[in-house]
Amino acid sequence: MNTVAVIDYGMGNLRSVVKAIEHVAPRARVRLTSNAEEVAHADRVVFPGQGAIAGCMAALDSCQLRAAVLQAVQTKPFLGICLGLQALYDFSEEGGGVKGLGVLTGRVPRFPPAKMRDAVTSQALKVPHMGWNQVQQVKAHPLWKDIPSGSRFYFVHSYYVEAGERDDVTGITEYGLRFTSAAARANIFAVQFHPEKSAQAGLKLLENFMAWDGKPA
Repeated sequence: MNTVAVIDYGMGNLRSVVKAIEHVAPRARVRLTSNAEEVAHADRVVFPGQGAIAGCMAALDSCQLRAAVLQAVQTKPFLGICLGLQALYDFSEEGGGVKGLGVLTGRVPRFPPAKMRDAVTSQALKVPHMGWNQVQQVKAHPLWKDIPSGSRFYFVHSYYVEAGERDDVTGITEYGLRFTSAAARANIFAVQFHPEKSAQAGLKLLENFMAWDGKPA
């Protein structure tokens, strides 16, 4: 049986992630878990979350999940969602500066108020970036199967990924500036948006993840 561990470290409404995966893969065994052993034995891992990065990193350590996450990103299909994308990078500016897991190269700055203007109307854009926005696919990947480039997904975030390695970037989004909204390397795929809240395009991405063998192409 295809088993999926959705990592629960106490940040975000993770039941919606579980329900969305169960919807697209009804035969899978989906476990919402804070148990490192369950994460280690799962066939694939989802690392979701929202909120502050400092709380995320502290919760991973208090639940003794850091090592399990680092093992999963090396060994099995791995999907990061929202904070689960940002935490994979080296460093976040949030809270005066927080070290991430360092799996991917780059940093996570806050949207700069001076640049938060609509390119067409010049009106000020709100932070957090909240609502539907397009994702332009810049690199082919199995998780983009049957999802047109430019499809709209649901975002909620005040910080964004500034990737250090161009080859890791698979999707970009414009909101005052251009930022990395999807990244991938080997068996890792991670997104800034919430696929579980993104209607058919989001469900298709989750379906693709459940069918993915962890290979980039």
